[in-house]
Amino acid sequence: MRAIHGWGGLKAALGQVPRLRGDKGRTTSSTAHSRNRQALVILGLLAWAPLPAAPPDQAENPAKGQTALAPGYKPLPFASPEPGSYTLPILGDAADGKVLNTDGVSLDLHDLYGDKIVLLSFIYSTCDDINGCPLATVVFHKIKSKLKQSPELAGRLRLLTLSFNPEHDTPEVMRKYGQGFHDAGVEWDFLTTRSEAEIQPLLKGYQQPVQKDYDEKGAFAGKFSHLLRVFLIDRQKRIRNLYTTSFLHPDMVIADIKTLLKESTGMNAAVDTENSGKPAAELLRAGDDKAGYENPDYRTRSVALTDRRGKPADLFKLAQQPVLGLPRLPAPKNNPLTREKIELGRKLFYDRRLSLNNTFSCAMCHIPEQGFTSQEQATAVGVEGRSVRRNSPTLYNVAYLERLFHDGREYSLENQVWGPLLASNEMANPSVGFLLEKIKRLTDYRGLFEKTFRRGPSMETLGQAIASYERALISGNSPFDRWRYGGQKGALSQTAQLGFELFTGKAGCANCHTIGTQHALFTDNRLHNTGLGYRESMKQEPAKQRVQVAPGIAFDVDATTIAQVAQTRANDLGLYEITQNPADRWKYKTPSLRNIALTAPYMHNGTLERLRQVVEFYNGGGEPNENLDPLVKPLGLSEKEIDALVEFLSALTGDSVATLISDAYAAPVGDAR
Repeated sequence: MRAIHGWGGLKAALGQVPRLRGDKGRTTSSTAHSRNRQALVILGLLAWAPLPAAPPDQAENPAKGQTALAPGYKPLPFASPEPGSYTLPILGDAADGKVLNTDGVSLDLHDLYGDKIVLLSFIYSTCDDINGCPLATVVFHKIKSKLKQSPELAGRLRLLTLSFNPEHDTPEVMRKYGQGFHDAGVEWDFLTTRSEAEIQPLLKGYQQPVQKDYDEKGAFAGKFSHLLRVFLIDRQKRIRNLYTTSFLHPDMVIADIKTLLKESTGMNAAVDTENSGKPAAELLRAGDDKAGYENPDYRTRSVALTDRRGKPADLFKLAQQPVLGLPRLPAPKNNPLTREKIELGRKLFYDRRLSLNNTFSCAMCHIPEQGFTSQEQATAVGVEGRSVRRNSPTLYNVAYLERLFHDGREYSLENQVWGPLLASNEMANPSVGFLLEKIKRLTDYRGLFEKTFRRGPSMETLGQAIASYERALISGNSPFDRWRYGGQKGALSQTAQLGFELFTGKAGCANCHTIGTQHALFTDNRLHNTGLGYRESMKQEPAKQRVQVAPGIAFDVDATTIAQVAQTRANDLGLYEITQNPADRWKYKTPSLRNIALTAPYMHNGTLERLRQVVEFYNGGGEPNENLDPLVKPLGLSEKEIDALVEFLSALTGDSVATLISDAYAAPVGDAR
């Protein structure tokens, strides 16, 4: 489509001025620059104006000489499809290249992919074709406005507007172009490049045809012939839909975004959204999500407990079914899995009365919607806020682990259960007998142990019940499993496949996080010294520590002041504390990597917040020390290879996540009365 030089198209799209047409719309260079300066000021006001739909008769039957408005300007004449009722094909990997943000900072386009779903449009700021670049900007604006009422959904989307005319559209021009659209809600970035040489590979990579128009003297006329294309890109950096003028509509795009979110998090599970009035995406996240808390414009997105309702699942039936990528579920001979044991263990797991002061349950460190760990704390916190020195490990697929706790000190779930129940800084029960007598006095437990075990509560039966529930938290059939073990070639992106090659080859990850020919547990069930524990033990505490007290507000506090109110940080020597063998200092258990994208922060002490930081730590060879595992060494990975590894790791999320979370929401909390 041909675009006429000037800003009339964007203003017309926003319903403010008539569209320029024919030769009357062609301007001299000086006139155009004058109009541009004026439009840059007006644009900020126009962005806040309502976007009127054209009258139906005008839209469908434009007057002679007028252009029919694209569907994106008008109400959708039919109901948009139900999100999750359809699937979006993988159209290919999204290309990468160098871009500039409005501050003139150079970055890779892929730096803006991966953490959120992305909508990418190619435009040029002086486009005057109302059904061209202005249409993309208007539809983006409508999407941003519609999602103001859905902050959780808005927080998972990023809009990118990239100019293909870097000669005119400098970072400053793009800043002014977008200044009216920077309000709360969906993040919207406006980008350009340093030169045509940098934009051309991107245009080619996205198959975005753009041609300069030249006048009769062979000089560039300031206009482009191009086809409007908007790209929907998932968190794996794959193109999932491509919208042209006839198909670009905010309602359809939002339905596609919601479909991708359901796909990536397994949100098709039975979550009770009808009674809660909340979308599934909002219920399957941290109840008091602090993402972005460091920013001054942070707004709480808390979800009340009364709104977090789920539906019980038949975990026993699920545990009996084969799961792609996982071996047969193991269970000890003296504690075979039964439906009754799982149900009793589930009740105990979520019961806060199992703690000394009736305030703390197992689920308060192993939070279902946070990957059965705690994403908001580097290390766990027990009753009365007592500090625990290690990160809460995930319980997904814990049935397959041969050693438990970060230092590997236990060998069965049945025995492991009693560790946190008796630890003074966790659930703080003073003795086994104290807790058992307490349970015997609770009326809602009368007869349950007898029905399940044919005997009452004991150290053995309580451990067996909770272990049975934990053993049923199985999650496989990830995109990786469907690709490797299910033969679905399109289940894994090309970038993730490169990550797999690195994982099993150059990066050497599979030396510890093992992958078999029939299934993959992603752990060797051994303990290794990576140097992280050594580094933490040897580091000097800073004289001042940054303490955040409110969104966007933090102070540097003297270490002496903090020491007056804080517990002294205990040293951690890992496996050495169990064996007393000096060679075992700072050895910790190899965790499984399944569902790793859901279980941040990482490492035994939660010091690495993002998967990329973990890969970068190993890429640097860990932290040298005399007991460093010989498998840990510098890897020499490029930035692109690090990205590929992260994408591969993100493809290890199983398909039962939402089912297990929904089941957890339906469990009784066990309030003291």
